[in-house]
Amino acid sequence: MRDLYLEILLIHTPWWGDVSIINYYKETHTMDINQASLQMHYDLHGKIEVISRKKIETREDLSLAYTPGVAEPCRVIAKDYEQSFKLTRRSNLVAVITDGTAVLGLGDIGPAAGMPVMEGKCALFKEFADVDAFPLCIDSKDTDTIVQTIYLISKSFGGINLEDIAAPRCFEIERRLKEMCDIPVFHDDQHGTAIVVAAALLNAIKVTKKEMGKLRIVINGAGAAGIAIGKHLINMGFGNVIMCDINGIICEGDEGLNPGQEEISHISNLNHEHGKLADALKDADAFIGVSRPNLVTKEMVSTMNNGIVFAMANPTPEIMPDEALAGGAAVVGTGRSDFPNQINNVLAFPGIFRGALDCGARDINYDMKVAAAQAIAELVTPDKLSAEYIIPGALEEGVAEHVAKRVAEAAVKSGAIRK
Repeated sequence: MRDLYLEILLIHTPWWGDVSIINYYKETHTMDINQASLQMHYDLHGKIEVISRKKIETREDLSLAYTPGVAEPCRVIAKDYEQSFKLTRRSNLVAVITDGTAVLGLGDIGPAAGMPVMEGKCALFKEFADVDAFPLCIDSKDTDTIVQTIYLISKSFGGINLEDIAAPRCFEIERRLKEMCDIPVFHDDQHGTAIVVAAALLNAIKVTKKEMGKLRIVINGAGAAGIAIGKHLINMGFGNVIMCDINGIICEGDEGLNPGQEEISHISNLNHEHGKLADALKDADAFIGVSRPNLVTKEMVSTMNNGIVFAMANPTPEIMPDEALAGGAAVVGTGRSDFPNQINNVLAFPGIFRGALDCGARDINYDMKVAAAQAIAELVTPDKLSAEYIIPGALEEGVAEHVAKRVAEAAVKSGAIRK
């Protein structure tokens, strides 16, 4: 299991010298995962690099790529802005942007400390979908400054991937940028997670023979990911979603809710229930955890209705899979690679942006998100579907291509593309 985890975490990096990443980690197998990763970062001095698509070896090469020839595409773009997507690399370039306030489970560690994660995300974009991505870390916690900074550089890119920005500020930043920018803006911590959860749930209800639209779904963790998951599942028509936070069940009219929680309170918890997480789980069809370790017991799972348990807190989930199964869970998924059914955003974001860039989308809208979830789910064919296999593995081939195709089709059909 440890070797698989190393491979998933570390394989998506360049080769250097004469040693491949896999051979390198065979040589460092005595290290734990953290020390091995640290050593790799010291050795690589970064996981990405810029490669020229045009060799410049002659005076003519120089004249074509730079002055004086480069003036002509500049003149063309000045007359027709849309040509910037054809005459430059922005049609394949995504900015991966953070302010460093919600990095992994490390919290507010600052923009520079968030850079390794942003580089890793860029490496995944390239390896899985051949999308060129560039990491940008903004040294500000001011919403206006962040929004204005990203908007002012947006003409250099074909898409914006927001990453590891704390709630509730992340909601406003994404909303305002979507209104201002003419390229897709996508907060992966929200929507990527929601899409992959929806994909897993689509297949989990097939395994458990539950009925779409009649599910009681409990989500613990009412931050960026939890709220986005709740909205997405409600919009897709899964059933009644009950949001919980540290204080228990969230109900419309509760005091002290932040704007994101207030918004979802109007469309969730349709029976206006109150109580703790344990109360919410009674007769629940599904539990989705994006919160903290060890909050759920097998006794709580035993009160569920043939329960689907997605315990995704990392590295330690809300309940370990063996405990959930001992409590009677029918299907269990986590965010970890060392158990079946890993619910991993890498199944979504590379293909989503690949599809959006390929068709010239101006936005990643609801229809495109649904298409992505359905595309991921349908990659698990009926003959392979089981309680231990409801979602493709993170390294399975063809996922990004299939998602990209479905997303591009949805973009065209919904009118989200550039004219």
